[in-house]
Amino acid sequence: MAEKLQKVGIQRAEGYLYYIDKQGDVSRAKMARGGKKGGKVEKVQKVGIKKESGYLYFLDKKGDISRAKMVNA
Repeated sequence: MAEKLQKVGIQRAEGYLYYIDKQGDVSRAKMARGGKKGGKVEKVQKVGIKKESGYLYFLDKKGDISRAKMVNA
């Protein structure tokens, strides 16, 4: 089960991969499609989330930052 950390409300653009970077901010990169290479990374919004070990941080469907406990298989 995911835990919502911060409401950000990012509107996603098609063709981009959104993720939480090492600084805890929301970034995006153009996805590689059909032999074309991906694009440069750009920061969408500075948030500064402090990441803890053992959690997966992601942008949920509503555009907010959430995390889920990782299961070691």
